[in-house]
Amino acid sequence: MITNPQEAWKQTLEKHIRSRGLRLTRQRLLITETFFRRGGHTTVDDLYQELLKTQPGIGYATVYRTLKLLVECGIAESLQFGEDSTRYEPASEHHDHLICTGCGTIIEFENETIENLQEEIAKMFGFTLTHHNMELYGRCSDPKCTKKS
Repeated sequence: MITNPQEAWKQTLEKHIRSRGLRLTRQRLLITETFFRRGGHTTVDDLYQELLKTQPGIGYATVYRTLKLLVECGIAESLQFGEDSTRYEPASEHHDHLICTGCGTIIEFENETIENLQEEIAKMFGFTLTHHNMELYGRCSDPKCTKKS
């Protein structure tokens, strides 16, 4: 039994990469470690810029392809908020998002009442839910954002 989350993602990633005939390289591990250390809602650009600070030779395409591998093997999720660039977050339990259209802050939340209501609505229409994404857009409480129209 694996109790260390880092060991769990390493094993999952390594298994997936090997199934595709690839290798778990030092760069892929570094990108993945940096991604998990940053936490959620990061873009390829954000991750790439952070990695450049210590790994000036790392390629943008390598970062992009590694994030794609993380999504493929189920340890990360890709998110598209409005017209913003794709963001990535570590795979976790289902949650929804509040997105500030002023500063771009993203807040994760869970609400059992909302989840139950979605199930009830689906049932009313004879629909079986398999998954969903809920994104609420507005302004956060930061004074700079509440002053914007």
